[in-house]
Amino acid sequence: MLEARLEQASILKKVVDAIKDLVQDCNFDCNDSGIALQAMDNSHVALVSMSLKAEAFAPFRCDRNIALGVNLTSLTKVLRAAQNEDVLTLKAEDAPDSLNLVFETTDNDRISEYDLKLMDIDQEHLGIPETEYSATITMPSNELRRICTDLLAMSESVTIEATKDGVKFSSNGDIGNGSVTLRSHSDIENPKDSITIELSEPVSLTFSLKYLVNFCKASALSSQVKLCLSNEVPLLVEYSLAQGGSHLRFYLAPKIGDDE
Repeated sequence: MLEARLEQASILKKVVDAIKDLVQDCNFDCNDSGIALQAMDNSHVALVSMSLKAEAFAPFRCDRNIALGVNLTSLTKVLRAAQNEDVLTLKAEDAPDSLNLVFETTDNDRISEYDLKLMDIDQEHLGIPETEYSATITMPSNELRRICTDLLAMSESVTIEATKDGVKFSSNGDIGNGSVTLRSHSDIENPKDSITIELSEPVSLTFSLKYLVNFCKASALSSQVKLCLSNEVPLLVEYSLAQGGSHLRFYLAPKIGDDE
C-alpha cells in the first residue's frame, strides 16, 4: 500500500494549481523512491514533469509500484478543503479504485477525510534525454512571471537570448515591441534575488508566451526558477520543491520560423 505524509498541504495544492490548466488527467506514479508525474498538454507543445522524492514526506511507504490516475480538476476541488498549513496524508491500496486524502490541522483539533475516485489512464512514459544545455539562467521566479506577463501585452511570442552580456527577453507585436535585459548579480543579503547565468555558447530561441505565463503559476512554489536553453531542444523551466531534490519541471518546444 501507499502512505505518504506531507507536513504542509500547500506543496501539493500549489503543484496541482500550477499544472491543472495544462493537463487535465494524469497518473501519479508511486514507487519506493517517491511520487512522480509526467504528462503532455493536449497540443503536445509542453511537457510537465514532477518528482516528489520520498524525503519530502515523513513517513513515506510504498510497498509496490502504483499508478494513481487522477483528474486534476477533481483533485483541486478536494484540496480546497485543506488549509495550506494542514498536514496532508495520501493513502491508497495496492490495486486502488480511490485515493484517500486526510487533512489534519497542526494542533490536531480538526481532521478531514476524503476519498477521490481514480481513473484508468493509459499514458506512455516519455523518456526525457539528459541534455547538456548551452545556457542556464537562475533568477527570481517573480521576476520571470512579471517579464512574461508584461511582454504578453505586446506579442504572443518571446525570444530569449543568452549571451556573455546577459539574458534578453524580447517580443515584437502589432502594437510595437518590448524587451527586458537581465545581467548576472549576486545579492548577499537576499540570495533569492540573485541572477546567475552559466553560458557555454550564445543561444537565441523563440517560445510561446501563453505557455510561459502558464508555467509561471508555479512561482508560488519557489523563490527562484531555473531556465535551461540549447538550440533546437525544448526549453526547461525548473522549480525546486521541498527538500531532497524534489522538483517541478516544464519543457516547451521552441517556435520555428514565423509560426505564431
